[in-house]
This record gives sequence, C-alpha cells and structure tokens, in this order.
Amino acid sequence: MDNMKVLTNGFIKENPVFILVLGMCPTLAVTSSVVNSLGMGLSTTFVLICSNIIVAMIKGFTPAKIRIPVFIVVIATFVTIVDMTMGAFMPALHKSLGLFIPLIVVNCVILGRAEAFASKNNVLSSTLDGISMGLGFTLALSLIGAIREVLGAGTLLGFAVLPKAYIESPMLVAILAPGAFITVGFLMAIINMMKKEK
Repeated sequence: MDNMKVLTNGFIKENPVFILVLGMCPTLAVTSSVVNSLGMGLSTTFVLICSNIIVAMIKGFTPAKIRIPVFIVVIATFVTIVDMTMGAFMPALHKSLGLFIPLIVVNCVILGRAEAFASKNNVLSSTLDGISMGLGFTLALSLIGAIREVLGAGTLLGFAVLPKAYIESPMLVAILAPGAFITVGFLMAIINMMKKEK
C-alpha cells in the first residue's frame, strides 16, 4: 500500500467529517469554538493513532469472533488516558468538552478505522492512517469551530476579530445546535460543488 496516499487520504479524499460523514455527534456538539474543536480533534487523533497501532499489532492472534470487543477495550484504554490527562493538566478544556471525551470510545471514526484499515494492514500503514484520519478530523472540526465562533461571538481563539458593534449583538444561532447543522451543511455543499467541478 502506498504510504503517501494513506497519509493524505484523511485530509480531502476520505475526510471523516465532510466525505465519510463519521463522528458527527462530537462534530456538532463541541465545535462552538476553535479551542473546543482542537481539544476534541487532537484527543481523537491520539486515540486513533494509538488504537490503530495496537490493533495492527494484535490482529494476527485476535479471534475473529471477539475482535470488535477487543478493539473497543483497546480504544477505551487510550480514551481513559486522554480523559485523565486532560482532567489533570487542562481542567477548563476537560470541563468544556465534558461527556464527549468518554464518548470517543464509540466514535465511528476510530472503530471504523480499526475494523476497516488497521485490522488488515501493517503497523506503519495503520499509524499513517491514524495520523491522516485524525488530523483530517481535527482540521474539519477546527474549520467548523472557527466559522461558528466568528459568526456566533465575533471572536477567534478568544480574540475579537469583528467590530465591537457585532460582538455586542452577534449571530447567536451560529454557536447553538442549529448553527452546527447549518455550518456543516454549507461546508459539505461547497466541497461537493468543488468535487463536481473537477
């Protein structure tokens, strides 16, 4: 398998959010700001890379009948590491992401890549796939978070980027649940239009 192709797949061709439409629960729930988006994206990337490596290493002696439960235990181990580390060193972000950190265990992106890719490929390719899909997921979340934060609060990474008059009465719908659906919908439409033009 071409490792360079694997490394670039997650960014555009098989982007977990915009193309594969996986992991939509955290995508819609935590992208009200760039900081939350980066926190969730990088946490998911860590779990994705580590679980892909372990799954690729144990695939040869994992019985087929119990491979999914084994994958979930592997994923849950790394999610616990992320949860406890974030709680200890980044309590504000940990509190902001809340329940969505433990829910990384059932994120379709991670379990899907473990089953569809890591269980069928070597450790190097699986690591590159984890990096690609994880960073593609992080990029998608950060883009959605940036748009929602700018429109919904007039800030970017907490810094004012729009005039004071806008910040005093922003488009609040952007940082509420409907804003997530609208933003993702528009971005998917733009990506699909660009793909059709090619």
